[in-house]
Amino acid sequence: MKPPYTFHLQTPRLLLRELRPTDAPQFYALNNDPEVLRYTGDVPFENEAAACTFLEHYAAYDQFGYGRWAVVRHTDGAWLGWCGLSKQSVDAAPDLGFRFFRRYWGQGYATEAAGACLQWARSQSIPRVVGRAMPGNTASVRVLEKVGMSFWKERETEGTRWAIFHTAPG
Repeated sequence: MKPPYTFHLQTPRLLLRELRPTDAPQFYALNNDPEVLRYTGDVPFENEAAACTFLEHYAAYDQFGYGRWAVVRHTDGAWLGWCGLSKQSVDAAPDLGFRFFRRYWGQGYATEAAGACLQWARSQSIPRVVGRAMPGNTASVRVLEKVGMSFWKERETEGTRWAIFHTAPG
């Protein structure tokens, strides 16, 4: 059996690490908040066990070498949310995504974590990263802009309109 994935990315205030089944209580609580999910197109997990099952079978790290990462604050170990890259079908580029508990909104954590993810992508010679946000989600749009992504196009998927941002290729 292969050892557990041990990715770690650090910023001045944050540690980004692999998601683990032991994150299920926080993962479930985050995805159970209707305001957090408002602009995601996702549905909440049925229960904490469903969140744990999702995490147990999360294979992105092994398949692609990256994925969504838990975001933990250095000072107190608080689990703030997640941020990272996901293999998507938009232009065959990884998608930068982030989701944080509401109590951590407006404190720059999403921008700090997203910026670190883009720096990591550049260090891995990933030529383009995309980010999606519903046009009404001005906070997420602003994070994508702050980390240097530019509006690219709009796309509708399953009845949801998305603003697609991207990093310049090369």
